[in-house]
Amino acid sequence: MGDNFQNRVFKLKPIDLNEIRNDIMGLLIYGEEPIMAFRDVRDQVVFTNKRIITINIQGITGRRRLFETMPYSKIQYFSVQTPGFIELIPDSELFIRFTDFSVNFEFKGYVDIGSIARIISEFVL
Repeated sequence: MGDNFQNRVFKLKPIDLNEIRNDIMGLLIYGEEPIMAFRDVRDQVVFTNKRIITINIQGITGRRRLFETMPYSKIQYFSVQTPGFIELIPDSELFIRFTDFSVNFEFKGYVDIGSIARIISEFVL
């Protein structure tokens, strides 16, 4: 099975939500909405208003996919690093600690990291 989350560093670039909508619609529960989506080479990460979903694109054709989800309620700790004041490339980071593992998300380019942090805070605090 999957270990897509475990102690992984995702180097992400924002993508349009329409690129992932068909892939995840069957996973979403009532009232759940995708908020932001990102790509890491082939893999994708989706932040919804309830959880994080990773889509591990597998095989040569990319038709086989492994979906893994982690609800925000299982987060023990998280930290956010915002870009500096006059950085040419406004990168930011999100570190999340779960019970048995951690995940580091590195965002390339402008990302509203504050929105992600607020959503996580709603479930963690």
